[in-house]
Amino acid sequence: MNFDLTEERQMLQDSLRRFLRDRYDTATRNRILDSDTGFDAQIWSDLAELGILGALFPEDRGGFGGAGFDIVTVFEELGRAGVVEPVMEVLLAGQFVPDDLLDAVIAGDTHFAFAHAEPDSRYDLDRIQTRAEPDADGYRLTGRKSVVQNAEAAEIIVTSARDGDTISLFSVRPEDTDLQAYPLTGGGRAAEMILDGTPAMRLTENALPQIEAGTARAATAQCAETLGAMETAMALTREYLMTRTQFGKPIGSFQALQHRFADMAIEMEQARSAVILAAHHLDGDRQDRDRHVSMAKQLIGRVGRLVAEESIQMHGGIAMTQEYELAHIAKRIVLADHRFGDTDHHLERFIALG
Repeated sequence: MNFDLTEERQMLQDSLRRFLRDRYDTATRNRILDSDTGFDAQIWSDLAELGILGALFPEDRGGFGGAGFDIVTVFEELGRAGVVEPVMEVLLAGQFVPDDLLDAVIAGDTHFAFAHAEPDSRYDLDRIQTRAEPDADGYRLTGRKSVVQNAEAAEIIVTSARDGDTISLFSVRPEDTDLQAYPLTGGGRAAEMILDGTPAMRLTENALPQIEAGTARAATAQCAETLGAMETAMALTREYLMTRTQFGKPIGSFQALQHRFADMAIEMEQARSAVILAAHHLDGDRQDRDRHVSMAKQLIGRVGRLVAEESIQMHGGIAMTQEYELAHIAKRIVLADHRFGDTDHHLERFIALG
């Protein structure tokens, strides 16, 4: 397998990395974290203008990418910089909306959210209790959705519900729901969404296979984002080990710390290989796709915790301060394990699929 990026993806990576290096520092992120929206409108507009949102979708839907390697290229750079803007929500909800609505999303003019998880569903995609009942104007939804990210800013929330014996997807306007919003520890905002006879329009019938495919793409993106965050944690730790002195020499010259850093580097290479394999199999056979996604998610979760904990320990107390880059990066790495299935869930799933 050729591990080099194509010329187009290399250009995409270079332009995004350069933009984030110039515009997205720790102070900027902390300001965004304290805001009411959870993202910066100007940075969001600039990301759309750069084509970052369009890279997540194929040409026949108005984008210019959409393949597994396009997705991981974008999200690895977002993770490297610790970006909190809701790009993941574009990838998730954008897969389920009509093409005419997606154009506005790719242009950065419209925000969507995806509401699927429920209080009792854990990570089971088919465990949905929200009900859809037809009426004269469309449908009415009743139920509750949990951790709906970017719900406050969305013009449309793509919502799953039981539609007879199957699961369908519906478009819901946020103002028709009861949203109980809150900030997320790793950045951004989410909400608990209560539906009580909420008016909705059906987008897709029998949507579970589509939800599974969309979640596989999002889980792979999450793996790539975490991989980029781990790269930053490693770089910060390497720099600290070479500049912090003890007994008249850099602490990076001590063999015990060298061994610990080497262990992280080895685990990182395994994690990177798993993400590459998951990206390669995203558009293949369903069972093959799911097996590789679970393998990558489980490995990223395990290695991510190792990198976050070791980086903090080798830094000492400075790593826990909000003003230092590693504090946010380490939180993002650890919390990423709990989205789209944690290490235990994906280990069990990988065994079952094997």
